[in-house]
Amino acid sequence: MNELDVVGVRVEMPSNQPIVLLREVGGDRYLPIWIGPGEATAIAFAQQGMTPVRPLTHDLFKDVLGALGQQLTEVRINDLRDGVFYAELVFAGGVEVSARPSDAIALALRTGTPIYGSEEVLAEAGISIPDEQEDEVEKFREFLDQVSPEDFGGGPQ
Repeated sequence: MNELDVVGVRVEMPSNQPIVLLREVGGDRYLPIWIGPGEATAIAFAQQGMTPVRPLTHDLFKDVLGALGQQLTEVRINDLRDGVFYAELVFAGGVEVSARPSDAIALALRTGTPIYGSEEVLAEAGISIPDEQEDEVEKFREFLDQVSPEDFGGGPQ
């Protein structure tokens, strides 16, 4: 498993489909995952430190975990089948629960939980970009504006 950071959420044009972009920590691969608009909002809120007046589903889940004394220890993006990404929530004590990557990422950002991607997923869907200069990331963002979900083998996760 390779640790991933959330770069951010962007909207792919012309379809207006949100995409979350993850970056391999200590590596040069990026992992784009198409997501739904609700999850995109939840991820963006968490990244910006925004707290809604009423808790979103991911905020509620975080609060329930706290009330039950459970700790989310890691999120794993562990599989890619037929263009669909799969993730697992791993809790203290070893309990694992299947989740959509978008929901898992939104929850991880709220709880400060590390996110990992399997080598197989990164090898299949990751895109290598040298981490030497910031303008390389901007070039990648421009590239994202020109691709469609079919270019990566799938739609919303």
